[in-house]
Amino acid sequence: MENEFILKGFEFVNIRDIDHITLTVTDIARSLRFYHEVFDLPIVTFEGDRQAVLVGKQKINFETVAAPHQPAAATPTPGSADLCLIAKDNLDDIQHHLKSYFVDIVEGPVERTGAHGQLTSLYVRDPDNNLIEISNYR
Repeated sequence: MENEFILKGFEFVNIRDIDHITLTVTDIARSLRFYHEVFDLPIVTFEGDRQAVLVGKQKINFETVAAPHQPAAATPTPGSADLCLIAKDNLDDIQHHLKSYFVDIVEGPVERTGAHGQLTSLYVRDPDNNLIEISNYR
């Protein structure tokens, strides 16, 4: 009964993946530099002069409150995102790498649950204070 409104005359949408997310930041160049240098994510250019970083088959777009790409989030706010990146490297090595870039570890390593099972995670913040979880599946 509770899902009755969903089932009447509607086809289900087959969502398969996430293509991109957009982070609202205060300085796009600074964010690109951070994600590229600290996390070794390649920078791509699209739609003329917009830039993003690739994360596997997905990308992270960046925009500012002053110049959002339309349509934009209803309340774009720097520092409000929380995302998890899956790493191939050992978290001990990643921890040393982060320290070499003067990136503080907020928490970790700690045990968490991801979309596909148990994770071991480190938490850091990007230059706009977005929470970035860096994880390995166990």
